[in-house]
Amino acid sequence: MAENLKGTRVAVLLTDGVEEPEFTEPKKALQNAGAEVTVISPKGGEIQAFKHHDKSKTYKADKSLDQVRPEDFDALLLPGGALNADALRVDKKAQQFAKAIDQAGKPIAVICHGPWLLVSAGLVRDRQMTSYHTIQDDLKNAGAAWQDSEVVVDGNWVSSRKPDDIPAFNREMTKLFAQRIVAADKRKIA
Repeated sequence: MAENLKGTRVAVLLTDGVEEPEFTEPKKALQNAGAEVTVISPKGGEIQAFKHHDKSKTYKADKSLDQVRPEDFDALLLPGGALNADALRVDKKAQQFAKAIDQAGKPIAVICHGPWLLVSAGLVRDRQMTSYHTIQDDLKNAGAAWQDSEVVVDGNWVSSRKPDDIPAFNREMTKLFAQRIVAADKRKIA
């Protein structure tokens, strides 16, 4: 059953070196479910995507980090790609953005190397999660309980390992986002 995310505002935070299918496929799944997706990059402008080690297409960011506020979004998607994730993890504004989303209890979907930002933001301690296998030590050393599973849901987070896992990731991401948004709406009404 397809989830209804109509009216849900999702921030997709990425930069040059993003793994193309980890960006485009989840974005398409969110849009197909009715979500309003905003592509955000620290610098704005054009983003160079990769397919593994090779340059692919460029994509335009809708906004720069300076142009957005975490409170304007209901959820966050962090695609992978080693170059993308390595650049984002040292960006203080990106760290603050992710922290604010998490502290508000909003859902976060992260895949592949994407968890590096969450590690650098100090958010992974005591979390159940997965990632690309090469960064499992980073997650474990930061206090996460790492699993080699195609998808892991823990509270307001869903994580996945790699492009092969995108179908399971998209399914669990849209499900989690729909559940969390409905729960938040009910709290507003009460």
